[in-house]
Amino acid sequence: MERIITTHNASQSQPETATRAVGKRTLALTALLTAAVLTYALDLGSKLVAVSQLEGQEPVGIAGHVLTLQVFRNSGAAFSRGQAFTAVFTAIAVAVVVVITRAARRLQSLPWAVALGLLLGGTLGNLTDRIFRAPAVFRGHVVDFISVEHFAVFNLADSGIVCGGALMVLMSIRGTSLDDSAPQDRQGRSILSPR
Repeated sequence: MERIITTHNASQSQPETATRAVGKRTLALTALLTAAVLTYALDLGSKLVAVSQLEGQEPVGIAGHVLTLQVFRNSGAAFSRGQAFTAVFTAIAVAVVVVITRAARRLQSLPWAVALGLLLGGTLGNLTDRIFRAPAVFRGHVVDFISVEHFAVFNLADSGIVCGGALMVLMSIRGTSLDDSAPQDRQGRSILSPR
């Protein structure tokens, strides 16, 4: 009798576990898409406003000279480095989008979903500039407009990328996995490996 009850409970727990996993995956994918769409929309909208209102104008001080708004066209990467490699940065951005898309297949962790969504939205924001802005397709200059004195000029896509990357580092340090599996269950798997 005990065996029958145990078998019955085990067979019931498998569908419950599968249902729970599907629910976690759906929630994680929704969080990823929400974070990506919000980041992308805020970046795109802010760049449109910055170009129409700030380009060719004197810097607008938000906090004196510490924080100003002024449009710069950036052909390079962060801090305007690598300006001769615009096409390379475009290819890297496309690769990031592909990696995130593949990683989403295993995604069940909400924190990872938010991090990947921020990274995806930010990458797509700057990739849109690379594709559609002058001087040429895949070599377009990214619109940067937030200037912090003695630091950098950046945009909201850059902020999304940095925040997403910082969350990914934090979760890696804490041992949080994409699929919420225990450490012994994920040995030998990488972010790209299919489930």
